[in-house]
Amino acid sequence: MAKELDFLTKRSVDYSKWYNELVVKADLAEQSDVRGCMVIKPYGYAIWEKMQRILDDMFKETGVQNAYFPLLIPKSFLSREAEHVEGFAKECAVVTHYRLKTNETHDGVVVDPSAKLEEELIIRPTSETIIWNTYKNWIHSYRDLPLLCNQWCNVMRWEMRTRLFLRTSEFLWQEGHTAHATREEAEARAQQMLKVYATFAEKYMAVPVVQGVKSETERFAGALDTYTIEAMMQDGKALQSGTSHFLGQNFGKAFDVQFLNKDNKPEYAWATSWGVSTRLMGALIMTHSDDNGLVLPPALAPIQVVIVPIFKNDEQLQQLNEAVEPIITELRKLGITVKYDNAENKRPGFKFADYELKGVPVRLVLGARDLENGTVEVMRRDTLEKESRSLEGIVAYVKDLLDDIQNNVFQKALKFRDEHIYECDNYEEFKERVKDGGFFLCHWDGTAETEAKIKEDTQATIRCVPFNVEQTPGVDMVSGKPATCRVLIARSY
Repeated sequence: MAKELDFLTKRSVDYSKWYNELVVKADLAEQSDVRGCMVIKPYGYAIWEKMQRILDDMFKETGVQNAYFPLLIPKSFLSREAEHVEGFAKECAVVTHYRLKTNETHDGVVVDPSAKLEEELIIRPTSETIIWNTYKNWIHSYRDLPLLCNQWCNVMRWEMRTRLFLRTSEFLWQEGHTAHATREEAEARAQQMLKVYATFAEKYMAVPVVQGVKSETERFAGALDTYTIEAMMQDGKALQSGTSHFLGQNFGKAFDVQFLNKDNKPEYAWATSWGVSTRLMGALIMTHSDDNGLVLPPALAPIQVVIVPIFKNDEQLQQLNEAVEPIITELRKLGITVKYDNAENKRPGFKFADYELKGVPVRLVLGARDLENGTVEVMRRDTLEKESRSLEGIVAYVKDLLDDIQNNVFQKALKFRDEHIYECDNYEEFKERVKDGGFFLCHWDGTAETEAKIKEDTQATIRCVPFNVEQTPGVDMVSGKPATCRVLIARSY
């Protein structure tokens, strides 16, 4: 990295500080003056927009439609599903009044005490209650099912300790809410959406994930089953990167959503909900980036190729502009996003460092001498390797290079993840090794008591019962009792 921007804390020195600095210095986001909230800057939001666009298309391919539901939820709605309200009660922001008035000294405003709401309103922490209250008016017969809705929105969960993208009081997400005529159909939908998330994470984010089902303790409040994708960050910690919930008939019963089935008998609708949030931005950053800045997989990079001309005068710049124009045109025809940075107010070294920091996958550098020789310097961000290539055929080469980078960052992350998955059935060994991070496959007796002891002793939690792990008989490493399954345990964000 050029000296101009060589100021990032090394991951090996302080991983947490490295992450916090990188988010800000790469122009992704910054802290807001509103407690616990963040400002997502244009470059960061451009990545989120790409995620949205791809996921939205994937959802719609499964029959899902977008809708929008209110931000404010009557307090009484949350009371109808006991487990749900208990799970979110401590995180709710409450609206109690609807008007302000000028204070007595006329230099500010105060809440007007006469404008107290008859019933307080909750800023949505999630929307199951308001949506199922609405579905009551939409669902009457089995012919109205399945009902497959999604909304892109913001939610509020009052957090005490926040970190940009990973945990903020307000965050952006999508939440899907579906209603079905049968249990089997609802369970299949919940598992289908988990697979959509896993495909997105691996194909586009280049983040390998473990798919599995949560323990009863770790389930979403009000769910019968919660399915999850768990990703490993470079410090060995787990990041829950997407969840899909089978809600049974809990919300159907709570909000009296009944339909006449094929036998003309009333039945409660079966439900799912599923969501991913701007936490995916944190996963993207922490899985791939290095001590020089962001490393972005080309599929999600706002700028996939940057071209930087090197010139001494206006005549050289004009020649380079003319030489580069057809390259830009051909790259864009292939759907590749290109930035041509011929600005004269920043030195080339600053530009190189800035685009390296921001994770632009491919950089092309072209000077007057290169033009004479018919060559261009190519640098790939994932490995920082540079090479001189002929201008002839450069478009096809860059297209293939982007595909190679996408595959390489995934394979690198996969190799790291697989090298840090361990089988362990000795509790003393586990307690010592889990401090250094990693995913541990351990036998578990299925009890909440054992789960709680592991968390208390090590700050690690059962992330899931993984789908792709062979379940063999064994003994719980904590209690010594026969195990019901082998689970994935890790420290997490």
